[in-house]
Amino acid sequence: MTPPVPLPPVPEVGRTRPVGRGLAGLRVRLRRTRGWLYLAALGPGIIAASAGNDAGGIATYASNGAQFGYSMLWVMVVITVLMILVQAMAARMGAATGKGLNDLIREQFGVRWAVFATLVFLVANTLITITEFVGIGAAAELFGIPRWIAVPPLALLVWWLVVKGSYARAEKLFIALTLGFLSYIVTVFIIHPPWDQVAHGLLVPDLRQLGTVGYFPALVALIGTTITPYMQLYQQAAVVEKGVTMRDYAYERVDVVTGGLFSNAVSIFIMIATAATLFAHGQQVTTAADAAQALTPLAGPLAQQLFGIGLFGASMLAAAVLPIATAFAVSEAIGFERGVSFSFQEAPFFMGLFTALIVLGTAVAMIPNISVVALLLFVQVVNGVLLPVELIFMMLIVNNKAVMGRYTNNRLLNVLAWAGVGTIIAAVVGMFVSFFLPQ
Repeated sequence: MTPPVPLPPVPEVGRTRPVGRGLAGLRVRLRRTRGWLYLAALGPGIIAASAGNDAGGIATYASNGAQFGYSMLWVMVVITVLMILVQAMAARMGAATGKGLNDLIREQFGVRWAVFATLVFLVANTLITITEFVGIGAAAELFGIPRWIAVPPLALLVWWLVVKGSYARAEKLFIALTLGFLSYIVTVFIIHPPWDQVAHGLLVPDLRQLGTVGYFPALVALIGTTITPYMQLYQQAAVVEKGVTMRDYAYERVDVVTGGLFSNAVSIFIMIATAATLFAHGQQVTTAADAAQALTPLAGPLAQQLFGIGLFGASMLAAAVLPIATAFAVSEAIGFERGVSFSFQEAPFFMGLFTALIVLGTAVAMIPNISVVALLLFVQVVNGVLLPVELIFMMLIVNNKAVMGRYTNNRLLNVLAWAGVGTIIAAVVGMFVSFFLPQ
């Protein structure tokens, strides 16, 4: 028998060298394939997290930095860990079951609890949707365009992009515009804040602030705007709609972690920038223009325009994500067809609710003399109050082996997640108690 021809030696892996054959070559090809898979998986997590830095988020972070300086930075570190845990659980639930959160609630707890959960989601998401269109109006006014001129056509544009299936391309543009908020990071390094105070604020909880007037509402708003109820709904719904399975979950988890770290890093720098500029001079954030002042060291007289670009992109991104997530959750709870791939004829309730939310947000945004920042902060507080309801449902379902099989939480995840839920509930209780205590 003719002996087999030996394969040529496998060269080292380089940028231009061939991969070669055999096991070594196979490993290289797999590594390269995994790299593309990780890149391909980037989407729902980054979008959900980026949409979290919306009008309400920016107002909350800027107001917090202006009011409390660096003393609540440590809260963002804790919230970031919890946010990543929660978003990863939502992605895992979607990948393991192929169902959205409301679908699972209805199956496991019955129609009454599903209706209750749906009402919670609907109230929270409707309020946030309104703030997105308020944010679009505020961004337009920073460029000297009245909101009653800017908001209706932009709302129509969002509706048209989603209904006509062109939103995926526009989504990339809106995400790119939100990168304008990276200017806060540059600004921080320009103004050189007291880094020892920044480090202390990030690492050491300042419990002396607990008695400060407005501390607990600010804390609840910070939680509510960073871990908003719609983010989990959107994350899980997007995973289901993409057809992600547990075989792909590792890639989806990278998406979640990347999105959480990126968006919350921006949030932390917003707080540092406003603390170093506004808090240091005793200024508060009452308008979008006030929040933009923190960018003056970087952009000078163009600070408002730079801030307006980021605010516009974030608000437009969330103005589509929120109504979609809300319509998906409600349609799912009722058992109607849902998804952006369906037409009006195929999913009339889903598309109708999506349209109604955009119309409502547009109408409220055009109310004259509306107090933008006060409205945004109030909505974030409501989000923080309602958030534990969703998290408790998630924790009960993700630990149900009949639903999740072998993909339930391990002990460490449960300890961290339940501790986070308990902390949020304690903050909400503390806020209500503080309303009745003397200043």
